[in-house]
This record gives sequence, C-alpha cells and structure tokens, in this order.
Amino acid sequence: MTEFPVRPAVAEDYEEMGALFAGAMLFESSVDDLGRRLFEPERALAATDGAELVGTTRALTRDLSVPGAVVPAAHVTGVGVRATHRRRGLMAELITRQLREVPEAIAVLWASESGIYGRFGYGAAAFGTSYEVDLHRVGPSSVRTRPGEISVLSAADALKELPSLHRNLQERRPGVSGRSDLLWEQRLTDKPDDRGGMTAREILVHRDETGTIDGYALWRGKMGWGPTGPASEVQVEELVAVEPAAYRALWQHLLTLDLAATLRFGFAATDEPLQQLVTTPTALNRRVTESLWLRVTDVARALEQRRYAVAVDLVFEVTDEVIPANAGRFRLAADGPAVRCERTEDTADLSLSVTELGAAYLGGRRLAEFAATGRVIEHTPGTLTLATAAFGWPIAPASIEIF
Repeated sequence: MTEFPVRPAVAEDYEEMGALFAGAMLFESSVDDLGRRLFEPERALAATDGAELVGTTRALTRDLSVPGAVVPAAHVTGVGVRATHRRRGLMAELITRQLREVPEAIAVLWASESGIYGRFGYGAAAFGTSYEVDLHRVGPSSVRTRPGEISVLSAADALKELPSLHRNLQERRPGVSGRSDLLWEQRLTDKPDDRGGMTAREILVHRDETGTIDGYALWRGKMGWGPTGPASEVQVEELVAVEPAAYRALWQHLLTLDLAATLRFGFAATDEPLQQLVTTPTALNRRVTESLWLRVTDVARALEQRRYAVAVDLVFEVTDEVIPANAGRFRLAADGPAVRCERTEDTADLSLSVTELGAAYLGGRRLAEFAATGRVIEHTPGTLTLATAAFGWPIAPASIEIF
C-alpha cells in the first residue's frame, strides 16, 4: 500500500485523467464528446494526493481473438503517474489492484515501457512488423487472381461496411481487438489537427466481381521532393482483407501510387503475406517489435476459453506472485472443441509462471523457448514437446491498433 489512496473513478474524472496520462506520455491532451462517451469510469482507478489526481489506469470493455475463439479481454490503457509522484509505489498499487479486480480471464495492453509489465505477470504475446518500403526498389507483382475493382468509400458508408470485414479478420487471426460502434466512429474520425501534416485519410476498398466489398485499407499521404524529383510518402494505417484477391489488389494499388517514394505501415504481422507479393523483399525494410502484452488473471477460465492445435492432457504447476488465487496445479484436457481445465493435486508435468503462460497464450511464442532459460521446467519427459505443439497456432497473432 502507498500513502496515496486509490479509488474507483467517476465520470467527472474524465478530463483530469486524460490530462494526467497525456502529461506522463508527453503529448497534448484533447477532450471531446466521443472520448467522454467511451470513458468507462467504473473500469478506471484514480490515485489521489488530497484533492489532486496523481495516478491513473483504465480498462476498456472489448473482446479479443485468441486461438480458435473470440473472448472478453480487459484492454488496459491510460496507465500513468504524475511526474512529481514517481518512484513511490503508485504504479505498482494501481496495476496490482486492477489485475485483481478485472472480471475477464485475460488482460492485454501495449507497453510504452516494456520493462515495467513483466514485473506484474504480463508476457509479450504478439510481435508486430513495421515496414518502411522503398517503393523504387520493391518490385510489386502485377498478378491478379480474379477480376475486382478498387474504389474509395466515404466515412459514413465505411461505418456500415467495414465492421464485418474486421470481424472476419478477428475470427481468423489471434490478437485482433473487437470494436463497438463507438470505437468504429472514433477509428474513422479524421480531425485535421490529428493528421501530422499529411492528407485527409482515404478509405480504399476492394469489390469482388459481384460488387461485394471484401477488403479495405486506411491510408494517407504527404507530398515530398528529393534531388531527383517527386519523393512523396504513403502512410498505411490499417489494411484488412482475408480474401487473397482483395489483399493482393489493395497492396498492388498502394505500392504503385504515382509520385511516391516511401510507404510506411506499422501494424503488419510477423507472417504478413505482403512479403510474398514483392520481388525485392529487402526493400520492405522490416523491423519486428513487441506489440501485445497479455496477462492471465484466471488460469482455469483462460485456458478453457481458447482452442489447442493438438489433443493434450497435462498438469501445469503455475506460480503467480500478484494474484495468489492463480497459483497451483491445473489439469488441462483438450481435444478439438472439448476443453476442460480444473485444479488438481496430481503431480505436475510442467512448471511455469503466469508470465510464460501469458506469453504463449496467443500461439505466437513457444513454451519450449522458455525452457531454454529454465522458465518452463519439464518434469515428465515428452510433455514439453506436446505442450509446445498444443499451444502453437498456424497463424501468428497480431494487434492492428494501439488502444
């Protein structure tokens, strides 16, 4: 416990909490009606020093795709402490209380400082790829798999058309967060002050031969000139297309825009198919970094919510220093859609902490990876190989937005 009381937030805290978080992150705070409507005070915590608010954390009510399912997940955001109150245990108090109180079996976040959250049982569960594409060298393929058409959609029409495409991606790829109508409205809002000197956002869609929209891309540009002529920039904010023809056509369009020299895309998956559509992959200039961090808050419920790549029947011994109720032995029995996880007194096959469990939960990291450093311990020969195969997934997890 710290000397500063922590309480649930109230609606009137919205502006002050936003200003505190913005100050901690060194950006300008903005207040609007949409943000106020999205604020969930009952899911936010506030630390106070007298009448002053000095620390915050929030959780958003959203779902998340996991291997074989879409489940509720506490989306943690707005974690910040006033600069005058650092190094006094405030962040630890806020994060610990939040994790013990969230009703979901898992919590996720994007870490501004990755060194912080491992202390609280979060594990880096998804990695993202950032591209800075040299458009003069990349050599996009011109092959089309079937007829189709590229066109532009208004924001009003996009609010009707895009959610189902996003949901299709969510049902296919782990790590994708669901969006309510309000979140879609926020995603498609395009204020001039938020453009960073770039053009207004264009909503690009692909229609198949029947006229049905089966893919979209959100992008904007910025004019530029170099010593040899035009050198404009293309910024791709989001691209969603499950159908191969739509995916190929959207990228073909974006990689061949006139006057452009550089394309940037910050939310690609580690197995992004774009790598297959160019003749010079080195021109993609890829950088892989941690994206989604995941924390299991209820071991048995979390393990029952996802599906497994192969049948498994194993006992895990889990340690958890933050949520003592998570500690103990659990038998996981899974075969296709039939999954059961419950406490047991049986001898453990594998031992690990809740951190490794969270890191492997989305199927993007292997339990065997952690055995190499002693963070996962095999007690029954052969069970590490089985568990690693079971927790794996054929499609890499990817988060396509920072929340």
